[in-house]
Amino acid sequence: MKWLSNEVLQRLRAAAARPDVSGTRYRLLEGLGRGGMGVVWLAEDSQLGRRVALKVLDLTEESSELEARLLREARILAQLEHPGIVPVHDVGILSDGRVFYAMKYVQGRRLDQYLTKIPGLFDRLRIFHRICEAVAFAHARGVLHRDLKPENIMVGAFGEALVMDWGVAKVLREIDAGGTRAEDEDAVSPDAPGVAARTGHGAVLGTPGYMAPEQARGGANQLDERADIYALGAILWFLITGSAPSESLTADIRRDAASRPAGLARGRNRIPRPLAAICAKALARDPAERYRRTEDLMADVARYLDGQPVTAYPENLLVRIRRLYLKHRTAVLLILTYLIVRVVLIFFHRQ
Repeated sequence: MKWLSNEVLQRLRAAAARPDVSGTRYRLLEGLGRGGMGVVWLAEDSQLGRRVALKVLDLTEESSELEARLLREARILAQLEHPGIVPVHDVGILSDGRVFYAMKYVQGRRLDQYLTKIPGLFDRLRIFHRICEAVAFAHARGVLHRDLKPENIMVGAFGEALVMDWGVAKVLREIDAGGTRAEDEDAVSPDAPGVAARTGHGAVLGTPGYMAPEQARGGANQLDERADIYALGAILWFLITGSAPSESLTADIRRDAASRPAGLARGRNRIPRPLAAICAKALARDPAERYRRTEDLMADVARYLDGQPVTAYPENLLVRIRRLYLKHRTAVLLILTYLIVRVVLIFFHRQ
C-alpha cells in the first residue's frame, strides 16, 4: 500500500466507510458529521420524497454493545415526542450489517455556531428556555440526557431549539406507563471499541465543562435530574458569556454568588446579578444546593425575562423599589407629576 498516494488512500477509506444503503428506501447525499457512536448522513427518503438524517454505526466502532446502544437511543427518541427533541422515523440494518436509524433532518446550526447570530441577551435566554422545556419533558418521562452541551443543541431555521444526540442517555424509570422498560444500564464498558475516543476520558460519559462533579466521579447509578441541571447551568453561562465555565471559573461563580453576587455583575462581561445567581445555583457542586427540577430553573429564567425577582437572588427592599421603578417608570413619573401638581394647587388655594 506504500505506492498509493495519501489522496487515494483517503478516497478508499471514505468509500469503505460509506454505508451501503442498497435495498433501503434511502439514497445518500452527503455526510453531515459524527454524533455519539455513529456517522450522520443526509439522505433522501424515496418513498416520502423528503430529506432525512441517517445515523449509522461507524465501521471503526462496530460491536454488539454499541449496536445495542444505537438501537436504544432510537427507542428512547421514538418515545420522547416533543417539539424540542428530534423525532425518529425509521430504524433498521443495512446490507453491510450496520445498524442505522433515520430521523428528522434539522436545517440549522449548532448552538455554539449560531451564538453570533443571537446578539440580544433576552433572545439567548428565550432559546435557553426552549432547551429547558425539552429537557424537562425528558425528565418527566424518566430520561436523563447526560451530555448536554452547545454542540448537542441545534437551532433550526425558525429559531426552534432541538436537543440532539441522546446516545449516552440514562433511563431512570419507565417511559411508557403501560409499556416495557427500556434498558437503564450504562451500556458501553470502558473496553468497548471507540468509547475512549468518543468520551475523551474512558468510561466516564460526558463532556468537561458541562459535566456535573458527581458525574465526573463516575457515579452513574447515583445520578438524577440535577446532573442535567448542572449542564444546563453551564449552557446558560455559555449563552451569556460565549465560553464554557472552567472548573476554576465555576468555583468563582459559586463563591461570588454566596458572598457578593454583585462581583460578577461588575466584572466578567457585566453579568446581571440575578442571572449570575441563577448560574451559581444551577452550577452548585452539591446537587442538593441546585434547582431540584428543570422546571424550577425555567421558572427563574422566565421571571428574569418578565422583570420579576428570581428565587436564586433574594432582593432587599431598595433593590425591589428600584426594579419596580425601572419596570413601571412611566407610570411612576405620571403619579409623581400628579402628586406634585396636586400639592402645588393645594398650596396656592390655601394662600
